[in-house]
Amino acid sequence: MKLPPHPLVYEINTWAWLTDLSHRYGQPVTLASIPQEEYDALASWGFDAIWLMGVWERSPAARELARRPMLLEEYRLALPDIAPEDSVGSAYAIHRYVVDDFLGGAEGLAKCRAELARRGLGLILDYVPNHVALDHPWLSDYPECAVQGDATALARDPITFFAGPHQGLVIAHGRDPFFPAWSDTAQLNIFAPVTRQLARQTLEHLAQQCDGVRCDMAMLLLNRVFASTWRGYVGAPPPTEFWAEIIPAIKATHPGFLFIAEAYWETDGELQALGFDYTYDKGFYDALRGGNLGQVRWTLSRPLAEQARLLHFIENHDEDRAASAFGPQRSLAAASVATLAPGMRLLHEGQLAGWRVKIPVQLGRRLAEATDLVIEPFYRALLAQAHQPVYHQGSFLFLPGVSEQDERVLAFCWVMQEDWRVVVVNYGDQAAHVTVALGNILSNADVVAAREVLGEATASLLGGTLEVQLPPFGVQVWQRR
Repeated sequence: MKLPPHPLVYEINTWAWLTDLSHRYGQPVTLASIPQEEYDALASWGFDAIWLMGVWERSPAARELARRPMLLEEYRLALPDIAPEDSVGSAYAIHRYVVDDFLGGAEGLAKCRAELARRGLGLILDYVPNHVALDHPWLSDYPECAVQGDATALARDPITFFAGPHQGLVIAHGRDPFFPAWSDTAQLNIFAPVTRQLARQTLEHLAQQCDGVRCDMAMLLLNRVFASTWRGYVGAPPPTEFWAEIIPAIKATHPGFLFIAEAYWETDGELQALGFDYTYDKGFYDALRGGNLGQVRWTLSRPLAEQARLLHFIENHDEDRAASAFGPQRSLAAASVATLAPGMRLLHEGQLAGWRVKIPVQLGRRLAEATDLVIEPFYRALLAQAHQPVYHQGSFLFLPGVSEQDERVLAFCWVMQEDWRVVVVNYGDQAAHVTVALGNILSNADVVAAREVLGEATASLLGGTLEVQLPPFGVQVWQRR
């Protein structure tokens, strides 16, 4: 399924979601038996695709590690009544790229995908290229696919290395160079030809089951990054980049298949040049969270072609809940910018309800939280707006003159023939009053009236200008009346 430009994507923690549904319906619910009304409810928000996070087979070894008493105590902060069986192992310590039987297996996923497609929704799944679980079959069948050490490395650094499945085999845990190794994973050697062949085979398999993949920590696979991280344990980089070899090969047989990169360290342009359709814009998130509006304005001022390939969010499974991290009011202002700006717009399960508790990816059950009766209606209105064609097919223009009047205020517009929207966001905790000049922006600025689509306000466009009064963290979206 081909997604529209600037698509809306909704991330769901699959295991926890199905556990919730099972409790709600009083019987086991898997991907094969999700009630029709649940699909209809998802479709009613106007999403273009659903990212089912964590469908792949969980590792028994990772599950045992996740049930250690010290970790259960840590998880209790998110789930006070946790039981050992609630800790199902990390979604990113994959045992095999097979849909977990608990979730409904391959047949369940196929049925789920068909139901989503029937409602015009694509399906995004995870791909974890950097590492596998400690007990992944590849480590026994193809030990050369892993980064290896020796007895000396194991004795010197048991946090980074572990004893592999064969006598004398020492394997590295997966890692980010800036953090300790992930003890429930094994590091793949992406310089090894066998690893690249296995990756290609895996992605060919995944491309038959979904419409795209979100590639975990994609920047770790850049030759320069990988060589630096594992210097002394891997050879010289191959002549081609991992992604330059893998992505075109998959797109040759599945042209519309999407590659989405979880990317940090300002590697978005580099990864896009290697074939990624979309890359995380973590800098945009950090700027919104930290109130760095200069950085936000810089991003919104970039050419549309560049912004269109960025993925914007204010919450996902790795970040704190937006209602807690930003505060309720500011989270809605931030969500409006991230959701109505160009690029892929990612929203997270629970974000639309104002949930505040971040659940570790090792848990298969989450704390029941009430729906915030201010946040949920706002998102309903916001996404009804974001679903409109003008935000997907129109031209985008940032309006710097508004920020020059009040640096707390961000304004931009979308135009598609006679349809237009002007988005004005007060990102400050005091009321703001600005004038938006439309005469040089919109061909139909001679219209005499506009209406605000998130509320009930109307305004006259005297001389092609729009006078806007905004409360603290207020959001207004104007269109021709």
